[in-house]
Amino acid sequence: MTIPATVRTRHASTPVAESIARVSTRTADVEVRFGLPADRGDWLLCSDVLADPRLFDRWRNALGSWLVDEHGESSDRATAGYVMGWYLGVAGGLAGLLFHSARRVPSLKPSDLAFRIADDDRPDVAGIALLTDDFACLPDDPAGNHPAATVVADESALAAVLRARYVAHAAAFVAAYAPTVRLGRRMLWAAATDALDKGTWLAGRMCGDEATGVSDAAMILPERMEPFTSASTLRFVDGEWTRKRESCCFTYVLPGAEACDTCPRVCR
Repeated sequence: MTIPATVRTRHASTPVAESIARVSTRTADVEVRFGLPADRGDWLLCSDVLADPRLFDRWRNALGSWLVDEHGESSDRATAGYVMGWYLGVAGGLAGLLFHSARRVPSLKPSDLAFRIADDDRPDVAGIALLTDDFACLPDDPAGNHPAATVVADESALAAVLRARYVAHAAAFVAAYAPTVRLGRRMLWAAATDALDKGTWLAGRMCGDEATGVSDAAMILPERMEPFTSASTLRFVDGEWTRKRESCCFTYVLPGAEACDTCPRVCR
């Protein structure tokens, strides 16, 4: 699906665009950008995907073909689990990255986010694009007087804005995705919890300050808050940070595959 002509390619330097530019070189595995390239190619608006869940089926079919190449067979549970986590990582990863690196929270509306799927190797998310200037920030943000800025009182309030914006997007995903897969709502919200917790943690790791990324995750998910299924599960084990997943990607059902170290089935 192509991006509608009404979604303009952004070139202007705005505060949130500058925030993304500063950290984009640290996200080697995924392109993170402000606006869309002139050649929009296979970029998808999140709102388009949620409005037409058949696009999830196409994504899962592509993943199924890759799994057959890798494992000799596919599984409906595995394709549902992988795509679930990958999609939620678009909003969760971007939110965590900008919160950690700039103490800014972008719009996470489905109409304000786009992504592209890798066309080689496995069909994972290869790019994330933010399409709007709007952001929330702290009182000491140097761009707090920008027309696109919404200033909040403190870090706790900023974390609350992030949660609310992320939950709104995740709720739209759950409503669109649930009818297409055999996964319960708790599993889908568990995956949403995982994507936000992991995204914030990895933001710290990518920016060279993993411990602060862990602290950020604890600030954003300090306790179990509906509809999230847990507080942050990050913990220090055997000299390194790890976490227990709330959801399952069902990798273990594939021939020759084992459960992930962080799988809720086996995690210490």
